[in-house]
Amino acid sequence: MDWVPIVFGTFKVIALLTAMFFAIKWHYDQGEKKGREAVLRASAKITALFVLALLGVGLITFVLSRMLGLNLSY
Repeated sequence: MDWVPIVFGTFKVIALLTAMFFAIKWHYDQGEKKGREAVLRASAKITALFVLALLGVGLITFVLSRMLGLNLSY
């Protein structure tokens, strides 16, 4: 039974690396079609959206922990 995690882990790593390769290749090919400026603009929008979502989750967590009376001091 010790071989099962090794075989499945190896398969998982190979499958993920293959999927990542084709995803990066596809996005690179799409970027060549649209132009550099459009890709940079889209990536900036995605990054800004991610940062806003991260700040929102952090704020909600902070407010909820204060409402529940958790001690947040060091």
